[in-house]
Amino acid sequence: MIAHPLSQAPMTSTAPMLSWMSSLADATRTRTLRLLERHELSVAEVCAVLQLPQSTVSRHLKVLGDDRWVISRREGTSRVYRMRSAELEPGARRLWQLVREQTASTATIDQDERRLAHVLAERQTRSQAFFSTAAGQWDKLRREFFGDRFDLLALPALLDETWTIADLGCGTGQIAEALAPFVQQVIAVDSSTAMLKAARTRLGNLSNVDIRRGDLTTLPIDDAQLDAATIFLVLHHVSEPAAVFSEIARTLKPGGKLLIVDMLHHDRREMREQMGHVWLGFEQEQLADWLSEADFTLRRFTPLPTEPDAKGPGLFAAVARKGGGA
Repeated sequence: MIAHPLSQAPMTSTAPMLSWMSSLADATRTRTLRLLERHELSVAEVCAVLQLPQSTVSRHLKVLGDDRWVISRREGTSRVYRMRSAELEPGARRLWQLVREQTASTATIDQDERRLAHVLAERQTRSQAFFSTAAGQWDKLRREFFGDRFDLLALPALLDETWTIADLGCGTGQIAEALAPFVQQVIAVDSSTAMLKAARTRLGNLSNVDIRRGDLTTLPIDDAQLDAATIFLVLHHVSEPAAVFSEIARTLKPGGKLLIVDMLHHDRREMREQMGHVWLGFEQEQLADWLSEADFTLRRFTPLPTEPDAKGPGLFAAVARKGGGA
């Protein structure tokens, strides 16, 4: 027996649409969806707006969840819900748009809107109350939860992700490690075998960090390869800073930036004898002259805040641009 051609055509199931229609046939569930379409709310907040007991709201949320109208996530000891607006299937989205339009102008919906505004205002008030009472201890609380340096560690995210940056006199690689997640490449340079060994241990798992041995006056970097360079607590060991700046200028692209962090001028001569410092820190004018000789313009010279436990001289951060410019 030969089957009729029509009997072989696949039939589109109407079950999902019937289930969606059943979900939205209940006024409480449509009221709930109107709330969760615009805001993520807890069960308690939905109860407050709808003025219904938790058991009733939870039952309706389960139906909406089973039919994939809403999703939830755990927040502390409770759950918060939102509508799956962007993930709805096309048929469900069209059905919801029709139901939402048809139920928009009712006294019940107007009351829900007023109570929702009150619930959201209470939420904001609780947040403001927390900061009002915790303001005096906020730094301590933030440090306990997130540590001392999370804000500083995040700041390199402001850098251009296509940049190549050199960490000159990289030491054990702390600066290169902080920069690497946010730029295309970091070239870490140092002349000390011991320092480079420590840097390789620290940076070995970072594929975009290139560790090179070299002197600051003969950098192992091509002409105009860098978008920016850093030199942290190195300059006071250099006998001829102007020559170093000229070499750095060679490796920077036009308009490239140089960040210098070092000691402000001080009179602690024991650092020269005990630690081999060539310079007892630097004055802004002195630094600006050396940079100018190397085709840099000093754009900023900022003394850094002193850490309470720090025993060394004060530090500065200086930013210079190759060739000047804006």
